[in-house]
Amino acid sequence: MKYINNFNIRVYFIILNPSSEAVLVSDELIWDELVCKFPGGGLEYGEGIIDCAKREAREELGQEIDILEHFYTTEVFQQSAFNPQDQIVSIYYRAKLMATPKFKLTQIGDSFAEGSKQKFRWLDLKDAYTEDMTFPIDKIALGKLLEAPLK
Repeated sequence: MKYINNFNIRVYFIILNPSSEAVLVSDELIWDELVCKFPGGGLEYGEGIIDCAKREAREELGQEIDILEHFYTTEVFQQSAFNPQDQIVSIYYRAKLMATPKFKLTQIGDSFAEGSKQKFRWLDLKDAYTEDMTFPIDKIALGKLLEAPLK
């Protein structure tokens, strides 16, 4: 049996469009594989969890977000898809943009901008399925959002 040696803490934000009909998702090329996930990323040593969410928004979206409330934290064991020695702990916050989107929004199937490995789109909640997300914990978070939509 292999032992898990590290915890990898991931922090994500759930942003709904102004009509609360769609959620922002990130399509990314990770190790040459296309994945669909919630925006956010890894907690850095010495950083607070909310600070991480805000930093990730600045890095990925190029703008500030306001954290509204905690939404979900991993409740099951999840081994990392990229490093089998890591156990993933994901924390999701409901958030809102502080201004109109400054980042480019795409549609499913749109190509990546030259040199880019990430693009953003609205996932319509009425047509969404947990299978739309790539990673197991994102599937759980989307399922919870679909069960009890946020306003």
